[in-house]
Amino acid sequence: MVMLKNGNYDTTSGLCPRNGKKAPPFGPGRFPCFGKGCMNQPMLFHQQTKLSDGGIMRGSFKGTYDLGSDIGNGLDGISFYEVVWEKKDSNESWVFSHKLKTSKKYPWLMLYLRADATKGFSGGYHYDTRGMLKILPESPNFKVRVTLDVRQGGGPKSQFYLIDIGSCWKNNGAPCDGDVLTDITRYSEMIINPETPAWCSPTNLGNCPPYHITPNDTKIYRNDTANFPYGAYHYYCAPENALFLEKPVSTCDPYSNPQAQELVQLLPHPIWADYGYPTKQGDGWVGDARTWELDVGGLASRLYFYQVSEWLNSLF
Repeated sequence: MVMLKNGNYDTTSGLCPRNGKKAPPFGPGRFPCFGKGCMNQPMLFHQQTKLSDGGIMRGSFKGTYDLGSDIGNGLDGISFYEVVWEKKDSNESWVFSHKLKTSKKYPWLMLYLRADATKGFSGGYHYDTRGMLKILPESPNFKVRVTLDVRQGGGPKSQFYLIDIGSCWKNNGAPCDGDVLTDITRYSEMIINPETPAWCSPTNLGNCPPYHITPNDTKIYRNDTANFPYGAYHYYCAPENALFLEKPVSTCDPYSNPQAQELVQLLPHPIWADYGYPTKQGDGWVGDARTWELDVGGLASRLYFYQVSEWLNSLF
């Protein structure tokens, strides 16, 4: 599945809930929006998948959020997205080629290639998914093999995920059931753009998870400045509706998902070597195309995510 998202939000509209709750309009400035129409749907041009004379199956879609512009006349000053999929042999994998370009009016765009469950809730969304995974992967026992060739980067403000894993459970550990007031989206993301810095540091502990877990299940707390791998974490933020957060803490944007969310954003670092993840800046980036075999389940089972036990809840 391919997902295209626009980060603009007209805060005067009151359309987006806050952590799943209906929220009133508020003043501009917190999110990009040029005025009326900043949340419009994009233009879409779709080429259905066809088999060519050369035996190649190919399809695509492309378009722009800047309504009234003509992508046929060039892309200067306008947003653009394109996804092309092709397969040269029935025994080969599909190859997806993505392009994404922002503009002054649309500075926050996202383009994902997703593998979702065939039914049930998609991580972070309270409606049935329509993916291709018949068996849901569960930590710690699943791996992901992916071939990636980044042709051009997007600069220091562009996050690029080698892999983004999304799941969902409540703050007490119970599975999600579609209740947006108590379901929490949990994301772990490996950012490989070498221009993305670590916001987690000894002087910014609120941007770090409370502790790091090593492959041998040893916990290293973030105030252990001699041993905590600050450079391995770009940013951590906790769900805003969590009741017993360890301070200092950053809380996640409460508007950009249908329900509350929690993010663990990673950077290439030697600490991830045991899981097959990038170990240094530049790994997997422009000029370093490679096939990765990622122990996603092993890593995910050793990342910090907020959860509070039922007995603690019962005390308050």
